[in-house]
This record gives sequence, C-alpha cells and structure tokens, in this order.
Amino acid sequence: MSKLRKKRKKAQLPFRINILFFVIFLLFSVLILQLGVVQILNGEAFQKEIERTIQDTTKIPVPRGKIYDRDHNVIVDNEPVYSITYTPEKGIQAEERLEVAERLADFISLVPKDENPKEYLERKLTERDLKEYWYLLNKEEADSRLTDKDIEELSNAEAYNKTLELITKEEISVFSLHDKEIIAIKKELDKAYSLTPQIVKNEGVTAEEYALVSEHLPELPGINATTDWNREYPYGDTLQSLLGSVTTQEEGIPAENEDYFITRGYSRNDRVGKSGLEQYYEEVLKGRKEQIEYTTTKNGVIVGAETVVEGQRGKDLVLTIDMDFQEEVDKIVQEELLTAIRKHPGANQRLTDALAVVMNPRTGELLAVSGQHYDRKKGKVYNESFRTLYDSHRPGSTVKGATVLTGYETGVMKPGETIYDRPIKIAGTKEKSSWKNLGAVNDLDALKFSSNVYMFYVALRLGGDYRYPFPQNKSASIDYNAFQQFRQYFQQFGLGSSTGIDYPYEATGFVGTNPDPGNLLDFGIGQYDTYTTMQLAQYVSTIANDGYRVKPHFLKEIREPNGTEEALGSIYRVENTTVLNQIEMDHIDRVQEGFRRVFQVPGGTAYSYFAGKSYNPAGKTGTAQSDDYDAEKGILYTTENRSLVGYAPFDNPEVAFAIIVPNLGSNVSGQHPINNLIGERILDTYFEMKKNEDKQDDKIKEGNQEEENDE
Repeated sequence: MSKLRKKRKKAQLPFRINILFFVIFLLFSVLILQLGVVQILNGEAFQKEIERTIQDTTKIPVPRGKIYDRDHNVIVDNEPVYSITYTPEKGIQAEERLEVAERLADFISLVPKDENPKEYLERKLTERDLKEYWYLLNKEEADSRLTDKDIEELSNAEAYNKTLELITKEEISVFSLHDKEIIAIKKELDKAYSLTPQIVKNEGVTAEEYALVSEHLPELPGINATTDWNREYPYGDTLQSLLGSVTTQEEGIPAENEDYFITRGYSRNDRVGKSGLEQYYEEVLKGRKEQIEYTTTKNGVIVGAETVVEGQRGKDLVLTIDMDFQEEVDKIVQEELLTAIRKHPGANQRLTDALAVVMNPRTGELLAVSGQHYDRKKGKVYNESFRTLYDSHRPGSTVKGATVLTGYETGVMKPGETIYDRPIKIAGTKEKSSWKNLGAVNDLDALKFSSNVYMFYVALRLGGDYRYPFPQNKSASIDYNAFQQFRQYFQQFGLGSSTGIDYPYEATGFVGTNPDPGNLLDFGIGQYDTYTTMQLAQYVSTIANDGYRVKPHFLKEIREPNGTEEALGSIYRVENTTVLNQIEMDHIDRVQEGFRRVFQVPGGTAYSYFAGKSYNPAGKTGTAQSDDYDAEKGILYTTENRSLVGYAPFDNPEVAFAIIVPNLGSNVSGQHPINNLIGERILDTYFEMKKNEDKQDDKIKEGNQEEENDE
C-alpha cells in the first residue's frame, strides 16, 4: 500500500507544477497587458503630468509719485538707493535659505557703519533666532533629545518648540560675529513670500557690496542686486508733518487695515502711506505694479518668467502750497513765538505753540500752513503744521462776526441797533464786561472796538431774555436750545464742523457741556466751544467770500508720471473749487465793513498794525481766557489765547488767514502782541512776494516781446 501511494504522489507532482506555471504565465500576461495600456493608451497623459508646470503672477512695487508745490518745485522726491532683494521659489526649505544666507554673508553686512557690530547684532537677534540656527546645524542631535512620548503626544509645531527649549544657552553662546551676521541675513530671508521680492538690505548698501552681489548672482539663488527708493525732502522739515510718511518694507501694510489693502492687490510687505497726504492720496501715489508671470514646475522650480504688465511709478501731486511763501511764514511764526517767550519767560512759561493758516478765500487753495512748537525741555522749535488741524482752542473775539450775523438772521438784533456797553451781572456768575466800558455802540462799533456786551445781548435775546438793560444781579431766563441754535449758525461758517479738507484727520473742536446762562454769553464771544486754526481760516474766508463757504484743499492737480523725469507729465486731474454751502444770513456786508474798521479806522483793535497798508486789509482780533493744566505739577494755570483772522484786499479778497497762539501769560503788562505781528508780517510778505513775481513776469513778457520784434 505504501508503494502504491508513493507512485500516485509522483504522478500528481508534474500536474501541480504545470498548474503553477500556467498561473504564473497568466499573471505575467496581465502585467504585460497593463504595461501596454499604461505605455500605449495613457502614456501621453502621464508624460504631460510629469512635465506639468504652474503659472504664478507676482506684482513688483514701483516708486511712488512725487509731490510738488504750486510753482512745480519738488517737495517730496524719490532718492534711488542700492538694494539687495530675495525672491524665493516655491517650497524653499529653511536649510536652503540658510545656504543662501551663508553665501550672502561673504558679500554684505547688515550692520550700519555707525553701529558697533556686537551691540547691533545683540539687539537684532533674539535667543530663539540663535537656537533655530543651532538646530539647523545640529538637526539630528536636536531631534534625538525628544522622548518617544513627546513625539507621540506633541504636534509638529509643539515638538519643534520643545526641541528649541532643550537647546542650552551654552550651546548658542559659541557663535561668532560672522555666525550672527548669517543668522541676521537668514532672518530677513525668512520674511519673504514665495515669488515675491523681499528687501534684504536697502540702507547703506555700498558700491562694493552691490558689485560683489551682482558678480555672484549665479551662486545666490533668489538674490538680486537692484535699486530701491527712499522718500527725500528737499525742503527739510518744512511742511513735512502734513506731507506724512510711508511705511518701511518691514512695517508693510498696517495690520489693522490688512484686509483693505490685500483686496486691492497689495502684498503684506508693500510700503504705503501711513499718515498725512501720503496716506490720503495713497491710491494716486502708489503707481501701477509691474506684473511678472513665473512658470514653475510642480516642485516649485522656476523655469521661465515673463513681464505681462509694465510697471509705472505713481502719479505726481501738485499742491496749492507755495513753498517759498511757506518758508517765510514758518520763519515769521517761529521768530514771533521765540520773541514772546524770551520777552516774558516767567509769564509765558506755558506758551509752546503758534499756529497760522493762509488760504485763497475764493478757491480754498491753501497757500501756507504753519505750526511751530517749542519744546521747553530741548529748547528747540519744531515744525508741526499738523497742529493747525489737530489742536483746537478757544478763539476769543475773532468769532464775533458770526455772532453778529446770527443776531441779524434770528431777528434778535437789527442792523445799526445801538446797545450801551457796560458790565452785565447775572445772579450766581461773575460780572461780565468788555475790555473797557465802550458806551453806546452799534453793530459796526461792536466789531471795531470788540464789544463783549453787544454780543452778550445777542446771546441773551437768542435765549429768550429781551430785558434791556439787563437788571444787575438778576437771574437770566434762558431757553437752552439757544446753544444749539448758536452752533447751527456757526457751523455754516465751518466753526464746530468738518472743513472738508483733503486730509486723513481733522479735529472739529470741543463742544461745551454745561449749558448755563453765563456760558451762553461766553459762547457769543468765543470763550466756550473750541475751534482749530483751519476752521477759523475757513470762517474768515466765508465772510470775505460773501457768504460762500469753500472747502480748503492741499491738492491743486494730479499729473501723470513723466518718463524723462525732467518735467511734469500731462494733467490727469484738476482740483476745482468746491462750495460747501452759502450761509443763510443777510447783511454780511455790514460784518465785512466792521472787519475793515477793525484794521483801518482809528480805534479799531488792530488799527496800529494795519493802518495805511496799501493792500486794504480787514479782519478781527481775539483774546480768550483759557486754562492749561500741568499734569506733572498738578497745577492749573490761567492763560490767554491770542488770535487774529483777516483777509485782503477788502474789496476783492485774494488771501485770508487765521492765527492762534494759545497759553500766553494772562494780563501781562506789555505782553508781546504776537498775533497782530504775525498777521501783519504775513500779509506784508504775501503782497511783497506777489509784487516781485509781477515784476519778474513783466520782465519775461518784455523779453519775449523783444524776441518777437527781432524776428
């Protein structure tokens, strides 16, 4: 039986082997068939997938537009500077950036010339920066310090942070200055986004550094030696606080407005206007970015680049400001400010500012805007023109023109009506009077002599109390809606409302919140609510302009960028005069006449400064009591604000101005008449410069005529 079984097994073995061979044959056949399908039917598709590329578009920033004054003098320019940039491909790893940084460190230094290298790099680099560098150099050893439990429980980011924590201070203390230079450079490279240029260095790049980098570009993937720009101010700090500033590439777009800028095509590291006119006209000044289309493989390797949109620097702004006149106004305001401080150093210890705005009352064009601030700790004067828009003060009697017109319009005062000027005493308040008892005054006299009492009666009647003369030490019966009524009329002049100026921010003043009868009287003489110098300039311009309130503006026109850089390009847009409203008040001519008498008729409060001037001026002086609190000493000082508004010529106004000098010493004998002197010198300078310009124009015309005759 056993022999029979052995024979049967031998007979079955070849059969099984044949079956196995047959199965193997089938498998190979299927495999060959599949390879054929892949190669013959789908081969082309797979090859395309292997060779597939991706197109990405990168936008390259361009220089900003320039800013000129009305005579086409450059106020803000672009200074070209050498720049080293880094544009990484997609998917670049930290190790690759480190290799670039190590090579680049042989050619450039990030340490400024006037800095101590050790101190600068210690400030520039954090402990984490040093640990990340050590990690890249010792990755295997660093990773081995994590336990299996750490690896299992921690996310990749958590594991990385834990790894850095395990690197000791001793291990990172051995780095040389050259090592730290490499770390600092890599830190700049790390800020770059894929296919987007990132400035590595653009300040203090020497010609030698620029040449070395240019020569070794093939060894520095992503690095480029190019030119960048910095804002340059040919007139120094003149008007610079109003012109504003631009962010650095490190600052980039403001975080609080990131969505706004990103949706408008900005990159996060783009430089944008962050204040002043640079911010307000950002859309105009930014220019059109150059767009480059990169072709990359799936792995991020760049295989081609093409410029699809040519870049164009920003459009140019031409301002209404006359920089020659602006410099003269700054000089006048600064000199008179310092004179007042030096003349009465004790009394004027709170005096720090003098503010002036000069504009064309017909068009709203701003000709000069000056804010001089004296820093007492440093003993230096700074140009801070923005204060004319940001700082509000009690203006005093300069607003009496608006008070008189309010009286006319509401019917509480008749043109030519006479009031006897003597003190008024309302129960529970201090006696109120003019600077002296003026006797009988009408509306014109009230402006000429600056009668407070006349304005008090306007306020009382506006509040519903028509008693005349007002009984001494009696309570006033006041409808407190009079405050709102006063403000509504004042706002028609721009007092207490936005002027509409083309600027990112302006204050509208402080609105008093204690509506008692005494404060209503104070409102009528400009000693309650506060206003900016710009608002006062708009107010007096409205009076000069027969009641038309125009928007003050810095912009005169926008020009296309000129490729030759030798002259301005074609006009893109002209800023026209904008009339915001016409005041709904009759008899404005009487207020104009009152203002003329202030400046030109004996007894007028500014007569001694403007009498006999050929340019026929008009205006109104003002003094307001004010309180200035010293937070450091905890002392409340009683001070005075001196103001002046005016325009000229009276019969055909072409220039208007407003001046506020806050916090002078109160009731100081022989106080420097700073407001009147500034106003006088400004008008004298304006018309003298105009006269010289007219002479120059005449000479040019004569020369042209002679050339024509010769021909």
